[in-house]
Amino acid sequence: MPDRPNRSVVVAGALDVVCILVFVAIGRSSHHDGVTAGGMVSTAWPFLVGAACGWGAIRAWRHPLQTFPVGVVIWVACVGVGMVLRVVAGQGTAVAFVIVALAFLGLALLGWRAVARMAGERGPLAGFGRTRSTNAVE
Repeated sequence: MPDRPNRSVVVAGALDVVCILVFVAIGRSSHHDGVTAGGMVSTAWPFLVGAACGWGAIRAWRHPLQTFPVGVVIWVACVGVGMVLRVVAGQGTAVAFVIVALAFLGLALLGWRAVARMAGERGPLAGFGRTRSTNAVE
């Protein structure tokens, strides 16, 4: 039976998906396209596939909370692969859209990791996502 992913992997994956969906929802609503299920799926899937490619390329499940290099690879793959897939699918990739996607998704995908790392080192999340040592003295 395969190992279950630890909590930090599941939370990190979910937060990445939420960041992408928030980006898509804001974009769709700001362009008066509506935030319908079909519209969300058609706009989000290229970025979700890109993020999944980044997760696989860097094997993010090993250190899902790392901002660098894990978060950076996921961010670049999310936007890079996402834009290529949008072209293939006949969707728009205006320069302004690419810049906004890079800025928003960079802030979101890297930002939550930075906050989680800082909170984990100082607060109630201390140790979240880290494996515990079996040594009695750390």
